[in-house]
Amino acid sequence: MIGLGFPIYSTTILEDLVTQWYINHRYNNPEDLNIQDIGLESQIFLRCKPMQARFMKVGRFQEIIVDSRLPTIYQREQFFHELCHALRHAGRQTMMPKAFHELQERDARHFTLYASLPAHMINEYTVTSPAIIDQLSRDFKVPRKLCIERLEKIKGRIVPSIKI
Repeated sequence: MIGLGFPIYSTTILEDLVTQWYINHRYNNPEDLNIQDIGLESQIFLRCKPMQARFMKVGRFQEIIVDSRLPTIYQREQFFHELCHALRHAGRQTMMPKAFHELQERDARHFTLYASLPAHMINEYTVTSPAIIDQLSRDFKVPRKLCIERLEKIKGRIVPSIKI
């Protein structure tokens, strides 16, 4: 269902995968996006420590560490970024060619946008509202910059209306 004032746009395959995972696990509202729960649902432990964010895997044990020195909204952004590495990437970035590292980082950035502001949730908002950035940031508990970037991606994929 498209909310009043939300444009019709062409979603990406990655965006559709994230949305479908959320729907399958009954994440339907912004307040459902608890990063501890999402981590556990993915069999990944989440810890806050005063260190740079990272994903670690030892055998079957998986852990995402977010920087406890940062405000919660930035920890959430870090979590979604590291979750992408956990779910979609293989290898140690420090040992791979620069081009592969850059590709993984670009993929993680897109995943972060889709996972922190999922299509099936943001389509309930009126994107033309002057307060949309602040509203999304507040409701989804993510930085304003992330909301701006997400809306810019949507604007770039708007399906033009066909007039007959």
